[in-house]
Amino acid sequence: MKIENFKVYNKALIIVDMVNGFVKEGILHDESIARVIPRQIQLIKEYQRKGELIIFIQDTHTLDSTEHKRFPNYHCLKGSGEDEVVNLLKPFTLFNNTICIPKNSTSFMESIPFREVIEEGTNIKEFDIVGCCTDICICNGSIGLANYMDEHNRDSIIRVHKDAIATFSEDTRQNYVEAAYLLMEQQGIQLVKKI
Repeated sequence: MKIENFKVYNKALIIVDMVNGFVKEGILHDESIARVIPRQIQLIKEYQRKGELIIFIQDTHTLDSTEHKRFPNYHCLKGSGEDEVVNLLKPFTLFNNTICIPKNSTSFMESIPFREVIEEGTNIKEFDIVGCCTDICICNGSIGLANYMDEHNRDSIIRVHKDAIATFSEDTRQNYVEAAYLLMEQQGIQLVKKI
């Protein structure tokens, strides 16, 4: 969907990398990540009801992507199907207040289209972040967003919803997850969980 004016939004829901390559298929997928989809849907419906901005971030790479040097398994290649939003969330990408943005790094803040949205959407003061992976793309993107807002003296609230994020092999990677929580909290990012 093409959005003409980002200045009309006060809040943004950022859904990070809920794509087939992390949830359904491919070398880095983990089907247990799907457990957070029901909570994500609740937040999406709330944003839709209020007419606020919904952003789907899609990990999208080519064979030449340098990220593969650090994460050596080719994943989410453009056109492979791994880069597509999972079927349970795909209908929500069609809302008129929704935009889908590809990224080629572990930080959505480095995606040029995402940065353009944030630069134009100067009235956006609140960000809610969900998706995967907690200790990589959620952490890197959230901290990058906090740094950007500080650099530009834009007062904002950034919330990461702990009940709507997950990472692969989470049971064996709890040290990374806990470290991500600490790093985000240190940067003033609110870690919230629905009661």
